[in-house]
Amino acid sequence: MKNTAFTKYHIEMGAKMVPFTGYNMPVEFSGINDEHITCREKIGLFDVSHMGEFWVKGPKAFEFVQKLTSNNVADLTDGKVQYTCFPNDKGGIVDDLLVYRFDENNYLLVVNAANIDKDWEWCKKHAQNIGLGIGEELKNISDDICQVAVQGPYALKAIQKLTNENVIDMEMFSVKKINFAGIDEVIFSTTGYTGAGGYEIYADNKDADKLYTAILEAGKEFGLKPVGLGARDTLRLEMGFCLYGNDINETTSPIEAGLGWVTKFVEGNNFIHREYHENLKNEGPNKRLKCFVMIDRGIPRKDYKIFDENQNEIGIVTSGTMSPMMKVGIGMAYLDQGYWKEGTEIYIEVRNKKLKAELVKPPIFKDQLPMDK
Repeated sequence: MKNTAFTKYHIEMGAKMVPFTGYNMPVEFSGINDEHITCREKIGLFDVSHMGEFWVKGPKAFEFVQKLTSNNVADLTDGKVQYTCFPNDKGGIVDDLLVYRFDENNYLLVVNAANIDKDWEWCKKHAQNIGLGIGEELKNISDDICQVAVQGPYALKAIQKLTNENVIDMEMFSVKKINFAGIDEVIFSTTGYTGAGGYEIYADNKDADKLYTAILEAGKEFGLKPVGLGARDTLRLEMGFCLYGNDINETTSPIEAGLGWVTKFVEGNNFIHREYHENLKNEGPNKRLKCFVMIDRGIPRKDYKIFDENQNEIGIVTSGTMSPMMKVGIGMAYLDQGYWKEGTEIYIEVRNKKLKAELVKPPIFKDQLPMDK
């Protein structure tokens, strides 16, 4: 099992450590609810070094990324970031990921920790078809760098103290290389998967100590706390963000998953298996991923069955939890046609009882505090 460059800090701070995707990772420090609320109201520091990173470089870089991803990479300009999917050749999703464009010949792909090996093999296979040099133009740097996410309404002010670059005014989903916390060059992006706003920062492993200790110190006055995997999951679920392996997988189309907004059927975007997904969009899918809030008291969990008022089985829960901010059960589920409208009442089987819930549009938690404190 691998350690990240920050594992020693997690252990020193008393984190509960668990195996996760081959890494020794913190699931919680002060408690999931406390960490979740801290991120929503103040500032949270996440170790996300277990994520995977692939460089794509050279004159064929754009062609490669455009072919493998569902979003339209042609929409990206230098210094911009795009959320997207790797469609597979069977109508599902290899992974969801971020694409960072630095210039026309330099892209960084950031993939999910659980899928690094699978994604790398998928990328190598298609790199060979396009003539992209593996190890040179396509390079897996996942083991060479560390990554933190600094999330929350105070993230802007805390982080600005550590650089002379103006990062407060950076647009969302943008990226640049900057001098930060005494480190000559980090990759600094206005991204994150919490809905609380903030940044993600990538650095060489050799600079991990300098990066982590500087952020801890800069965030002290704003109430920064380290946050583990547990709150990372509840935060993304409150926003209605998909988790690979739960809400999307090798058999779910991005059209079914409500990711049509990152699946662009425009001229020149001939991504893998495009025709299937385009037909699915035009004809309409049989199931669709929807968000819900419990009306009756209960906590929904993955794989719980869903019924309509006439006891007909109509779907299944893919993600569920008790919302730390709303104090009610929330979740996401695939539902049959006819049960997609906001406000529709559904019944989730929890411990042999059918409990009422209501469909809502994402984000599930809509009372996020303003970004600039």
